[in-house]
Order: sequence, then C-alpha cells, then structure tokens
Amino acid sequence: QVQLVESGGGLAQPGGSLRLSCAASGSIFRLSAMGWYRQAPGKERELVATITTTGNTNYADSVKGRFTISRDNAKNTMYLQMNSLKAEDTAVYYCNLKGNSWEYWGQGTQVTVSS
Repeated sequence: QVQLVESGGGLAQPGGSLRLSCAASGSIFRLSAMGWYRQAPGKERELVATITTTGNTNYADSVKGRFTISRDNAKNTMYLQMNSLKAEDTAVYYCNLKGNSWEYWGQGTQVTVSS
C-alpha cells in the first residue's frame, strides 16, 4: 500500500510563492508518473502539472511560467514550486502517483491566495 502525504500549503499573498511537497511511501515511486491536481470550491478537479519517470513535464496553460514540478527519486518526494500566485490558484492541491496498474492520491493540502 502506498501512502502520499502532501505538505507546504497555506496562505500566500497575490504575487507570493509557496512550495508543495508530496512524500510517498513504498518502493514504486521511481516507477511511477507523478502529478499535481487541484480542486477549487464548486469546480471539478483539474490537472496542474505532471512529471514522468524520466523527468518530462507538462503544465496546464494557467500555470505555465509560474509553477515548476520536480521530483527527487532518492527521497521519494515530488515538489511543486508555485510563484507569482494569483487568487484563482486558491484550491485544494492533490498529489497523484500513477503506474501501469496502480494509481494513488494524497489527502490534499489547502492553498489560499489572498491579501
């Protein structure tokens, strides 16, 4: 059983930065694609960014140039550096781990961008 634990959420001002982390238990981290998703109140969950096992990345248009996804296989940890935050980035952010025959989600971490 894999557990994903997100951390790093909180309150940030518009234009500010936050760094999210997702720590994974188990031995399948390096075999898995990883991703960050978010869900704002009243909206569907949406993809924010993904990173493959070889480090290829993909971003939603709304966060390109502001967010950076990365992973450290030695630490079984994925990161999301969020810069130039906007009010519309406010959401619960979820970590996702996916392989050929498995998929796991974290419990989510709240990010609130407000002055």
